[in-house]
Amino acid sequence: MERATARQGAAPRNYPKGERRRAQIIEAAFTAFGQVGYRNASMVQLAAACGVSRAGLLHHFPTKESLLEAVLEERERQDDEHFFRSGAVNHDGLEYFASMIRLVAHNQANPLIVSLFAVLSSESTAADHPARPYFVTRYERARRQMQLAVDDLAHRGLLRPHVDPSGLAADLIAFIDGLQIQWLLSPDVIDMPDHLRTMLRSLISVELPQPDEQGPGHRGP
Repeated sequence: MERATARQGAAPRNYPKGERRRAQIIEAAFTAFGQVGYRNASMVQLAAACGVSRAGLLHHFPTKESLLEAVLEERERQDDEHFFRSGAVNHDGLEYFASMIRLVAHNQANPLIVSLFAVLSSESTAADHPARPYFVTRYERARRQMQLAVDDLAHRGLLRPHVDPSGLAADLIAFIDGLQIQWLLSPDVIDMPDHLRTMLRSLISVELPQPDEQGPGHRGP
């Protein structure tokens, strides 16, 4: 999905009424898909949650699939806002993983984001799920970007001697996704930024920037 399109997902405060209504519908769907999943959320229920008729909902989103696409684009926009807020993250491995901790901390402060991703990514393993192409592309991009960061650290001699950089990106993504599930189940026990920072310390031989250097939105290490 194109970044420019993704940034149309949520309407700024001063947008016309129609676009504000569109943003309200996306927000309601964001909540519903994160709580009960895509398949269990009906358009009638979503319309009621937004205070609009089904016809009004269909005016903005003719199909349930188009609404799901808008929700996923908004999820992507939120990631961009926090992950890339200090400018596009380049291939500097230290900057990349410091930003990753910041993003995980932001997600920990916003449970619905984590729930939405966990529910939809699990559902999308079904071959006929409309979000499957999105998640296939998202994971391919995530592995590619993270492996570039890992390779940069390896090239600079910043990985610990026991660390094999090949395939490390897939392992770290699996760690983060599994951490999110554990946190959803036991939020008072699991601190995602703490666990991620500890994991990265076992891999990287220098310290990443501390939380107070990462700006607001942190809750954790």
